[in-house]
Amino acid sequence: MPNTLIPHEAALQHALKSAPWAGLRYSRETTTQRSVRNDRPETNQSGLEEGAMCEVLVNGHFGYAATADLSSAGLMRAFDRALATTGATSDHKAHTFSTAQRPKATGSYRSPRARDLDATSLAEITDCLLAASNAMKLSDLLVNRSASAMLVQTQINYFSSNGSDTRQSFDMVDVTLSATAAEGLQSQTRTWSRTGQFGGEIFDRAALVQQAQSTAQQALVLLHADNCPCGRMDLVLLPDQMMLQIHESIGHPLELDRILGDERNYAGWSFVKPQDFGQLQYGSAFMNVSFDPTLAHELASYAYDDGGHSATKELLIENGILKRGLGALESQSRSGLPGVANFRSSSWNRAPIDRMANLNLEPGSATLEELIGQVEHGVLMSTNRSWSIDDYRNKFQFGCEFGQLIENGKLGAVVRNPNYRGTTVDFWRRLAGVGRHSAAFGTAFCGKGEPSQVIRVGHASPPCLFRDVEVFGGQA
Repeated sequence: MPNTLIPHEAALQHALKSAPWAGLRYSRETTTQRSVRNDRPETNQSGLEEGAMCEVLVNGHFGYAATADLSSAGLMRAFDRALATTGATSDHKAHTFSTAQRPKATGSYRSPRARDLDATSLAEITDCLLAASNAMKLSDLLVNRSASAMLVQTQINYFSSNGSDTRQSFDMVDVTLSATAAEGLQSQTRTWSRTGQFGGEIFDRAALVQQAQSTAQQALVLLHADNCPCGRMDLVLLPDQMMLQIHESIGHPLELDRILGDERNYAGWSFVKPQDFGQLQYGSAFMNVSFDPTLAHELASYAYDDGGHSATKELLIENGILKRGLGALESQSRSGLPGVANFRSSSWNRAPIDRMANLNLEPGSATLEELIGQVEHGVLMSTNRSWSIDDYRNKFQFGCEFGQLIENGKLGAVVRNPNYRGTTVDFWRRLAGVGRHSAAFGTAFCGKGEPSQVIRVGHASPPCLFRDVEVFGGQA
């Protein structure tokens, strides 16, 4: 990363002439994308976003103005705009805030990496992607073989008039492989991805080639598999599908700003009510869910949120009982409910809001084989391919890429087009077993907020067993 020093001290002093508190968040992010399709390079692009968000507290009301002009004069002009608009709207504020919602924070964070992304050439990355695409060439039935990589490098510095000075640096990578097999009117796609805070060490050519071959082989198997059966049966979900189950039916409904109604116009509300905290039996006793931005390689790890709140691991659901929400200090003040350090923005020109970070299902004690061994009649599912959930995050329906029947405690035939549906609390109360080994996944594309913000989140989970779930297949 280049020199990221900006004249923040003079800008903050300028704002303090008219406000009791001021803050400045500088953000610089570079994104590089490369992709290969059927052994030919397809995407080669990069982008840079850099700017600062200037924030003030006026009459108990927080307000913002963003700027890409990082000169001292540019920052001062942004603070003047923030002061003017915040003062003009402060009589209509939803809640009276104070500097308690912007604690002093000092420190730094650097995401773990064995090799800086800057030290990894784009030619090396493209070579790995080409090798993966070529390795998927197992049959003429494989009509699409793609490999892609997205590299993101981010620097976020946060300063405030009450002494905050935090500097955080992130290297993040998403690598995705995809193989589509087709014959006649039937086609099946199998994907694999690895997403997290890594450096150039993730581009291991031999490992990607091996994974690509496995992905393509599974696509061919799915092409000639029978359709998933329909009916109520036991369900084993692998971690890459548990990622979406956690995200949609735990993460979004526990965001305090949704519960307060802030997101109703755009992303929806929540079935969870303020009085449910400490009372609601959200799931079975096997269900323990944590918010943990402190983990090393998950996609949304950090030391401080964008309001200067120190990030710590917190248990949201313990033995199935709802304990804590996904709300930052502002939402905690408004609701009177316990929350977490999740005040996050997607860019320099967006104000922070309540967002998921690393939201994880804590490991249990069973092996995957032991979970499968408890099933008399059921199906194992892996890798989401479609999802639908209502705006209260209650009724849902998910489709997966890969299914495998379970009969009398043994894995059987592969099935295609596996789907399942349920309602959130009823589904989680059917949780009957949790594996002992977690795997971390993530997504870079969680959308929320007006104006829209697309942000990165991480989810780790073991495989899980659910009893008596409604399962159905797609078209034959």
